[in-house]
Amino acid sequence: MAFAKLSLKGRALKLLSQREHSRKELESKLSSHVEEGDDLNAILDELETKNFISPERVAASIVHRRASRMGTQRVVQELRSKGLDDTLIKATAAELQSTEFERAMSVWKSKFGGKEPASTPQEKAKQMRFLAARGFSGDVVRRVLKSAGQAEEGDLE
Repeated sequence: MAFAKLSLKGRALKLLSQREHSRKELESKLSSHVEEGDDLNAILDELETKNFISPERVAASIVHRRASRMGTQRVVQELRSKGLDDTLIKATAAELQSTEFERAMSVWKSKFGGKEPASTPQEKAKQMRFLAARGFSGDVVRRVLKSAGQAEEGDLE
């Protein structure tokens, strides 16, 4: 059974039906399929006008998928890679920073919670590197390890 070749707009709609894509992502994914007579920018403009492409939804989707496991810095990095507007990125980052400590603590507990708090400098450095690699700020990483140590000391009393 032979399928008809998808038009550029059809390809864009197919991609958008799978997940939210930013305009920049769609441009890069569709640019290799542009044929003579196709106007990619006009198609993307039309999709944006009809609200099929929404930077706010892209940002919300990324936050929903990544925020529970990643720090603000990593989420912001991903938003920038999608080509989103700086104003939207800054607003999203401000939202994320209000919950960063709780998210970092949750990630730390899921990875190291069953263990004692870091007893050696090497173990502490390992835990700090893990959280930093996830995009949590240095201040938050220090607060998580400090509060984890205090919680364990409180349990012993």
